[in-house]
Amino acid sequence: MIYMDNSASSFYKPPCVVNAVKNALEFLSANPGRSGHPAAVKAASLVLATREKCAEFLGLNDSDGIVFTDNCSGALNLAVLGSLTRGGHVVTTAFEHNSVLRPLFELKSRGDITLSVAMPDKNGVITADAVESLINEKTRMVIVNHVSNVTGAIAPVAEIGRICRKKDVIFLVDAAQSAGYLDIDMQRENIDLLAVAPHKGLHAPQGVGVLAVGERARKSLRPIKFGGTGTESFRLSQPTDFPEGFETGTLPTPAIAGLCAAVSWCRKNEIKNRETVNELSIRLRKGLYSIDGIKILSPPNALSGIVAFNLTGLQSESVGDVLASEYDVCVRAGLHCAPLIHEAMGTLKSGAVRVSLGCDNTAGEVDFFLKAMREIAAS
Repeated sequence: MIYMDNSASSFYKPPCVVNAVKNALEFLSANPGRSGHPAAVKAASLVLATREKCAEFLGLNDSDGIVFTDNCSGALNLAVLGSLTRGGHVVTTAFEHNSVLRPLFELKSRGDITLSVAMPDKNGVITADAVESLINEKTRMVIVNHVSNVTGAIAPVAEIGRICRKKDVIFLVDAAQSAGYLDIDMQRENIDLLAVAPHKGLHAPQGVGVLAVGERARKSLRPIKFGGTGTESFRLSQPTDFPEGFETGTLPTPAIAGLCAAVSWCRKNEIKNRETVNELSIRLRKGLYSIDGIKILSPPNALSGIVAFNLTGLQSESVGDVLASEYDVCVRAGLHCAPLIHEAMGTLKSGAVRVSLGCDNTAGEVDFFLKAMREIAAS
């Protein structure tokens, strides 16, 4: 099997991550933050260490701002539904995933917010000017997808962050496809809220997401889940202290243990991993350009492993099915939970074939994939 669907979830998990999960299952199954006995304290110490590593990795000053969620969708829902109040205006982009769009359009349908959507330019990217032009006196939040899960387009988050800070607007970044592939520094880039999918670029286990909450955003963020937090148990209302008030229920300690190991592994290998993905992306694009009938949908700046394309005369799902059944190559085809960018590209009916490379892919695998595509195109 050749796995090229890392934007859905990275297949490769480093041995240190696997071992950390195994160790947590064997020796850290106590409930962190719920008891004072040694086993629970040890589990809580691991959770705290992971918060600190994540905060340092993401450029967040205070590890109390690291909130663990069930996944990145949970992090984005908390950021959107927990921050916005009735009467506000939101600016977002056509590249957003449904984890952002569906909460926003739900709020819009209720009449709680108004919404403006920045469209990509002729080069297939979002510009800071396009975002700034939509901000008005009622704008409360700007939401930007750092790396498009469909095309791999990279947004100018540092530039947009400066604009948001100048205009006193909360800036939420969806880093599901960028964390582990691109540098992220919340303080330097003026990011107030950042959502991470650790099981993708960080090569952590599935089962845990991260919402990193900056100081400005903490003033307005409210819990959207209610229940046990291990703190202020005498109260019948949900605590709002960070981070426990936003982490209702038992934390996924094994997944958090894996995340702790994954962050360390990424730090140690980030230069090599990024060079590998960049080189393979260039090799893949160059090869696809040489195949008649292929239209590449990804912009030139998409070098973090994602390349989207279509083949004339075939539905994207058909291409994906042939790759899987006849060549044992795993890609994703169809619509990618981001309908507005498909609409903008004119691919709502055809969808798109998305190849998303990881650091464990090889040049030989890319060449095999290109050979397969040449045969499919010629058939």
